[in-house]
Amino acid sequence: MDTDFATLLFSFQGRINRAKYWIAVAVYASLLIALFGLGFFFQFSAWFVVAALLLILAMGISGIAIGIKRLHDRDKTGWWLLVFYLLPPIFDGLSRSIGFSLVFTLASAAVSLWMMVELGFLRGTSGPNQYGRDPLADQ
Repeated sequence: MDTDFATLLFSFQGRINRAKYWIAVAVYASLLIALFGLGFFFQFSAWFVVAALLLILAMGISGIAIGIKRLHDRDKTGWWLLVFYLLPPIFDGLSRSIGFSLVFTLASAAVSLWMMVELGFLRGTSGPNQYGRDPLADQ
């Protein structure tokens, strides 16, 4: 099944394999590095900051879509992204406000590591699942 670029980046439906996930991560990282470099070139002028924020917003929405589709490939609901994206900063905030910094720092790192393994390293379910066809079966 061949999908267009906009569907790959901005659709919240379906499944993607690990390769497409890592390609998206590499593209986002490259864009952020390029934006930072261009920021120095344009001296972080107001128009540049507004344009950069719009691009970062689009990348954020796209990143959520990519993460959801990757979770779908693992036969999990996209709501798991709330755990992966919100728990580490909550743990960091708790460590600053109530102490126990080592405990909360380790908990934050554990959730982040779990996210990386779940999204980036574990194979999706073989064959179709409730979210669609196996993306590897189409290759």
